[in-house]
Amino acid sequence: MDEYSKTNDINIHYLIHSDKQPGILLMHGLTGNAHAFDGLVEAGLSSQHQLISVDLRGRGLSDKPSKGYSISTHASDIISLLDELGIEKIHLGGHSFGAFLGLYLAKHYPDRVDKLLMLDAAARLHPDTKEMLVPAMGRLGQRFPSFEAYLEKIKNAPYLDFWDDAMLSYYQADIQTFKDGSVSPRSLPENMAEAATAVLSEPWLAYLLDVSHDTLLINATGVYSLGAALLPKEMALETVEMMQNCHYVEVSGNHQTMLYGEGAKQTVKAIHTFLAS
Repeated sequence: MDEYSKTNDINIHYLIHSDKQPGILLMHGLTGNAHAFDGLVEAGLSSQHQLISVDLRGRGLSDKPSKGYSISTHASDIISLLDELGIEKIHLGGHSFGAFLGLYLAKHYPDRVDKLLMLDAAARLHPDTKEMLVPAMGRLGQRFPSFEAYLEKIKNAPYLDFWDDAMLSYYQADIQTFKDGSVSPRSLPENMAEAATAVLSEPWLAYLLDVSHDTLLINATGVYSLGAALLPKEMALETVEMMQNCHYVEVSGNHQTMLYGEGAKQTVKAIHTFLAS
């Protein structure tokens, strides 16, 4: 179900899947959107928990101010949304950038977070992460003659080694369509560059050591780009060891495809088991 909320002086779009309680709020990756978790929903995530999935500012159908992409501002948006929804505490986390945002919220708003879910994010990522993200970031600011042309480029990306129909809604939500039928990603490169710089500037190591919430780190060790995983297992395990109460689960797929197919099934199983414990 599509919903909108006026939070932190901007309109935030979010999706609600099912009315089951307790709830989970998940936040997508750097250039993603609220449909990033549709594959997890298809795999049964919302069968036991209500899932709220947010378009972070500058993405999807949320407002896109020209400035204001610090981690603290993103966090204020989420807290404002929880206030608007009357939610005092919730299972919280996300994928990639969204996982870092969840960690920030657990550090700075500990009473609002029940359990923490970190999907493929850790204190250290592959040393070539910036180069590995070039194919995903490179689509921003481009105009494609049609959605079909855009989708063809996506399907040829190095990180997409299989296609799942649950991916379609995510890529449909990624673009805006012009009168001539051409399309362009909704997220603006300058806004995403500001968000990327902001996430790199936070003292994540200090946050990891300070967060005491029961945490689940789900790690996809398949090849993402340049012949390697974006988050190698040994680096994920470093973060698990540093945190006070963190559990580790390895799943199939890579940084992107873990959200679909067999990786999604394994991820959903891990989340259900963790939240039930």
